[in-house]
This record gives sequence, C-alpha cells and structure tokens, in this order.
Amino acid sequence: MTDLLFVYGALRKGASDDWRMKGARWMGSAEVPGTLVKIDWYPGLVLKGDTRVKGEVYQIGPELLKQLDGFEGIGLTDEGKGEYHRIQADVLLGQKPTKVWIYEWLKGIDGYELIHSGDWLESDF
Repeated sequence: MTDLLFVYGALRKGASDDWRMKGARWMGSAEVPGTLVKIDWYPGLVLKGDTRVKGEVYQIGPELLKQLDGFEGIGLTDEGKGEYHRIQADVLLGQKPTKVWIYEWLKGIDGYELIHSGDWLESDF
C-alpha cells in the first residue's frame, strides 16, 4: 500500500533534508491554499489563508511514512508538545485536485515571518 505526501519545505528536491525522500516516487509539483511561515531553518504550513503554497507530491510506502512521521514528531504521547500533525487535504497536482497527506504546523502564524511567495525554496532564508 502506498500513500501520497505533499512536501513544501526541507523535504523538497534541493532542500536540506531531501535525502529523507530516498525511495519515494516523485509525482509532480503541486500547490495548496494556506499560509507558509518561517519557523527556523524550516517552514511551517497552516492550511488557512489564500497564499498558493508550492510543493511536491510523492508516492511513498508505509515504512518511509513512519520514518517521516518520526522526523516530523508525529506520534508523540502528548501531541500538544509537537510542532506538526499529519492530515489529509486536497492539493492541486498539475490541474487535478488530489488527496494527499500534509504535515501541518500546529503553532499558528502569530510571531512568525510570513513567506508571501508561498515557496520555501525561493525565499531568502
């Protein structure tokens, strides 16, 4: 069984942690409406707002999904202490709405710098 995962920051091709996507199948560029913020050396996506957040969709297996969940802090005993949760949402893959998993930032946008372009790889951070 495989899942589709939308990545928008450090896991994208050319970003600092793209090596973690080894074994995943790139399905294409995609975008989702939301708000992208700079957390530190990585971004967070809140699925509210009207910025077109750019990313990529990958087809991944259950073992890689489990590894990425660990990297993103999913599955903590106290999820309130985590930064992200993994939820399903629709993205535009090409021009086609596609249901994918997304790691959504849990801490909101207040106090964080907005990435108005919606593209982490084109930001100056």
